[in-house]
Amino acid sequence: MAIKDLKPKQGNVTITADIIEKGDVREFQKFGKAGRVCNARIKDATGEISMTLWNDEIDQVNAGDTITIENGYVNEWQGELQISAGRFGKLTVEKHGAAPQKKEPESPPQAEEGGGEDAGGFDEEEVI
Repeated sequence: MAIKDLKPKQGNVTITADIIEKGDVREFQKFGKAGRVCNARIKDATGEISMTLWNDEIDQVNAGDTITIENGYVNEWQGELQISAGRFGKLTVEKHGAAPQKKEPESPPQAEEGGGEDAGGFDEEEVI
């Protein structure tokens, strides 16, 4: 199934897509039980949709991953479609995206004699 074909209140949805963004995790209490929820954005060749991640699903996925939702459910919140594996569905990570690479600081070139300026043109604290 493709994202462009999804409709509100549609169940039994199976879709494979890439996670392009993962939001902040929010904690809540419901019936005295703690839970966590997080919104993400997924896309395929036909479009994008918001995805709701619940509890353990949050730790399974990251931006850049390719996921499959089986038996998912499409809902609508404030006019925007959202998909979730829901209570009866299954979320599977098909391919983990490349973890963000930590940039190693480059060694500044050796200053020529009498140069007097900072050879690298930057302070080490600015390098991420």
